[in-house]
Order: sequence, then C-alpha cells, then structure tokens
Amino acid sequence: MKRIFERVLDFIRQASPVKLVAGLLAVAILLWCIFLFGDMFGMYPGRGSEVMVKIPGGSTVADISKILTDEGVVRHPVLFRIYEKLSGDNVFQQGGHLLGRGQSYGNIIDKLTSTPEVGVYETVSVLIPEGYEARMIAAKLAEMGLVDEKRFMDELENGQFDFDFIDLIRRKENRLEGYLFPATYELLVGESEHDIINRMLTAFQQRIVPMYEQSGTSYTLDEIVTMASIVEREAANDTERGKVASVFYNRLKKDMAFGSCATVQYIIKERKDVLSNSDIKIKSEYNTYINKGLPVGPIASPGENSVKAALYPENTDYLYFAAKADGSENVFTRTGEEHLQTVRQLQNGS
Repeated sequence: MKRIFERVLDFIRQASPVKLVAGLLAVAILLWCIFLFGDMFGMYPGRGSEVMVKIPGGSTVADISKILTDEGVVRHPVLFRIYEKLSGDNVFQQGGHLLGRGQSYGNIIDKLTSTPEVGVYETVSVLIPEGYEARMIAAKLAEMGLVDEKRFMDELENGQFDFDFIDLIRRKENRLEGYLFPATYELLVGESEHDIINRMLTAFQQRIVPMYEQSGTSYTLDEIVTMASIVEREAANDTERGKVASVFYNRLKKDMAFGSCATVQYIIKERKDVLSNSDIKIKSEYNTYINKGLPVGPIASPGENSVKAALYPENTDYLYFAAKADGSENVFTRTGEEHLQTVRQLQNGS
C-alpha cells in the first residue's frame, strides 16, 4: 500500500498539468461508474428496510422511476429508465409492492411486473398497542413496509398538523409522544407518513380530548397525557390503574419524586427489568428519580383506561407499590417501611 502511495506521488510530481487533470478526470469517471453500477446491480445491500411502494394505475416509467427514487429504492431515476428500456417490454402492475432498498434494478423490475402484495384499494390492518413509544410505532410501521422510519420520526417533530392541542405543547423534542392514539388502523397502501400520523392524531382528538374536557380537571391536557403514559407503563393490569395514578398524585401533593422506572427506561430506550444506579442518575428532564413532579412530557401512548385513571384516580393514601415477580400485579403500601418490607418479601418469593 505504501509503495502504491509513493508511485501516485511520483506521478503527480512528474506529470504535466494536462496529464494530471486527465488522470484525475479518469479517476472521477471510474468512481462515478462504480457508483452507478453499484446501484444498478444492488451492490449496496442493507441500505434500509423494505418499504411498501404504491404504483398507481396508468403510471409511466418516468412516474415509476420518480416514485422509486422518492422511496429510496433507487438512486438514479434516469439510469433506471435506461435500464428498463433496454430490458424489454415490461408491464408494471398497479398496487402495493414490498421492495427492499439495495436490490438490483433487475429484481425491482421483476417485483413490479409481478402480482403486488396489496391491491390498489386494499388496506393493511395495523395494531398499535397501548404503551408503545413513538419510536416503537415507527419501527413497527417500517417493518411492515408502510413507512420510512426516519421520515416518520422527522414528520412527528416537524410536520404541520391542524389540531388545537398541538399548539399547547411547549417542548421542542418528542413533541407528539403520547398523542399517537393506540388502536387498530386500516391503512391504505401508499399512505404517506403525514397521513398516517394525522389518522392517529384524529383518533386522539375524537377519543381523548372530549374525555378531558368533560372532566373539568385543573391539569393541562399535556400533564394528563403525561400522567396517563406513566400509569400505562407502570400498571400491571387494568384493575389497578386507578391505584397507580393515586400513588403518583399523592407523591405530587407531598412534593416527593415519582421514582418511576418507566421514565428512565424511556431515556435509555430500553425496557430493562432492573435499572442500574447509573441509569437512575442520568441527567434528563424525564428522570423522575432526580426531578420531582411530572416529567417534561409523555413517555408512551396511553390507552383510554389509563387516561381515565389519570383524570379520575382512586382515593387512596398509597405512596408506594412494588411489582410481583411474575408481573401480574403490584402490591401497594402507605409507608416507606411497609414498602421495604414488601420488597424483601417479594424478593424472597413470599
């Protein structure tokens, strides 16, 4: 390698300006050709996950090449059109085709001329579970080939949506966390990231906002969604949501830190069963071990039952709870001493 480098330096020193420019031009052309052929023959595997590409009826090759470029399936639309023309007469099938980024042009054409995975007017049923974070929703939709994960997350942060409740959100990051309503959606093939997010926000507007407005609570909607998201993540079952909510409201009244493991799991983007000492010391507005009161925003998408619990918590004097080993339920206690005793019993299997 060193010898090659030395020869290149000798060539540069001895070459005339014309030869030097010609040599550099030849290298540039060679690199460009490698880049073009790499895209054409699928020499860049793993550029991204599969994506559902919608081919509308009546699309021309120029239309299709633009769609493929926009979806990140090909990098050079003109080269794709030339390749398609030279490959013979192709009849592209309208509908939703699941294509992987990094495939060769030949494989892409084979896919597009075959029966699509989803018909033109077909829908894909997607369940967004309660307690999912925005990043988890994006990953699931991307895995199904329905969105580009990065584009989906960017739209969450920067997209323009016409809902009054969005105007009341003050934080600059994780803006719409908690507002993507968990439900089963029938998504049309080819819907944009913006349209899918808009569907979820519409469901939130229809299902959660009226509930909030009817409650007469003094808390803001964002505070209720934040509380509900913690309840969603901490409650072991549906029957104890009201108790879990009461613990955190009682802690608010006593100016105690929430100490919610779920808020730290949100920071580290990992749902660890046991947090380390370093985890709970992370400096973040979401860390309820080192900051008193509610975190800066929601940590997941809460369902209706968790929102109801946040609006109408049970009337208890509990301040603590600890989960059973099998995760089936929490044991609630009133004092720190009772809590420590309960934790020891649970650790001993009693």
